[in-house]
Amino acid sequence: MPGTDILIGIDAGTSVIKAVGFDLQGRQLATTSVPNRYVTGADGSATQNLDQTWEDCAAALRQLGDRIDNLAARTAALSVTAQGDGTWLVGRDGPVGDAWIWLDARAAPTVERLAGSAANRARFEATGTGLNTCQQGSQMAHMDLHAPELLDRAEVALHCKDWLYLNLTGIRATDPSEASFTFGNFRNRRYDDTVIAALGLTHRRNLLPEIVDGSQITHPLTKEAAARTGLRAGTPVSLGYVDMVMTALGAGVHGGAGDVACSTVGSTGVHLRAVAASDVHLNVEGTGYVICLPVPGIVTQVQTNMAATLNLDWALGMAAGIMSDMGRSVSHRDLVDHIEGWLAASRPGQIVYHPYISDAGERGPFVNANARASFVGLAQHHRYPDLLRAVAEGLGMAMRDCYAAMGSLPSELRLTGGATRSPGLRGILSASLNAPVRVSDRDEAGAAGAAMMAAVAIGAYPDMEACISEWVTPLLGEAEPPDPELVTAYARLFPAFTASRQALPPAWDALASARAAQTTPKGD
Repeated sequence: MPGTDILIGIDAGTSVIKAVGFDLQGRQLATTSVPNRYVTGADGSATQNLDQTWEDCAAALRQLGDRIDNLAARTAALSVTAQGDGTWLVGRDGPVGDAWIWLDARAAPTVERLAGSAANRARFEATGTGLNTCQQGSQMAHMDLHAPELLDRAEVALHCKDWLYLNLTGIRATDPSEASFTFGNFRNRRYDDTVIAALGLTHRRNLLPEIVDGSQITHPLTKEAAARTGLRAGTPVSLGYVDMVMTALGAGVHGGAGDVACSTVGSTGVHLRAVAASDVHLNVEGTGYVICLPVPGIVTQVQTNMAATLNLDWALGMAAGIMSDMGRSVSHRDLVDHIEGWLAASRPGQIVYHPYISDAGERGPFVNANARASFVGLAQHHRYPDLLRAVAEGLGMAMRDCYAAMGSLPSELRLTGGATRSPGLRGILSASLNAPVRVSDRDEAGAAGAAMMAAVAIGAYPDMEACISEWVTPLLGEAEPPDPELVTAYARLFPAFTASRQALPPAWDALASARAAQTTPKGD
């Protein structure tokens, strides 16, 4: 396409929907964002309005047009990725109610039932993915039992990015990554009848859309979408893979020598390693994900923590609340600036902290909706810096726990996410794995990963390997080696972390029962 020199990556996350412009060599030109909106309920629900999500996406694209001159004429292609899992039902006349997003916990009883079935191991062997409440398969199985009218009214079950792709192109489709870890087999990237049957959804198979690989196939932007977004009708649109692997692709999960891994340490923690499909390590517990990369024969093994830096936010928030009660108001930024000093004022490896601060419990490398955060080993001489260090070390121990469930620890860790800005936290994560750390300078790795798929699809690069060498590798910082003393301290701390974590489930269950009893009205 003569005169076109821009690729657009759309990343519709849980917090914001971003539209990012890149030149064909991967340099970021401009970014815009619109806050995302979802609603949570006391019943564990977390829902998102489909029409509003499309409008917010279109608004982000229109704003990008305000920042980049002549964007419509210069756009060679655009691609879309988004938050993973969840269930976005579409019927003949449009959305069937609001989407159940990945934070929705209502399917917990169904997950427990399915996980205990004889067919579940075969399902796991095919998908490489453990059951949890986040997933579309679990949610649809729960709907089928408790709200079948939702599925009866639907014609197709989509994910967030699939819904946006439908609005951009008119095509009902999903990608190989979400299709295979939910309903298929990661080895052939197709739907698998054994998996669908294990979920009890054979009679709902008609709701599964066609599988489209956006690194090979594009569809044109419709006239209606062009009018809403300010772009040109006919512009090629690529359906990206799920946001976890798009972010990892943009941050360097694939490419380079050795056993490379990539962690996104933001509100949640996502830990990935790229391996050949034939080399996947499926753990005995049946947890984690196997998610395809847009590279032939290569997949990512994934374990995810429900909360990562949310634990630090909690620790800092506690300090801010105490200071506020004493008449001294401080901002979150003020406290963040003190993290390095607090880490320096404390000794490593003295307290175990389990970073399960999320109300949804934990999903990696084990699944337990009742799991909650805890300190183990407190003594009267411990002060706030010791507690803060323990929280930071808890993130490192949870990361190690996740990578250990995928096999041997990686030889290099590539980091992205808000936590990468802290030298102290990077040092803790590096020493926890005994691996050097490299930080990507890529600001918007998820949108970049999606745009890379579009770049390959339109022939700007012959394959993904060539695109990685120009878009990703040059942006990786120098390797930061782990501190040997910290490595020794954390090698001693990890057995205490795992032993206490494995002993705590009865306490978590008892606490959950106690909380439920307190919220049950008298007389019930």
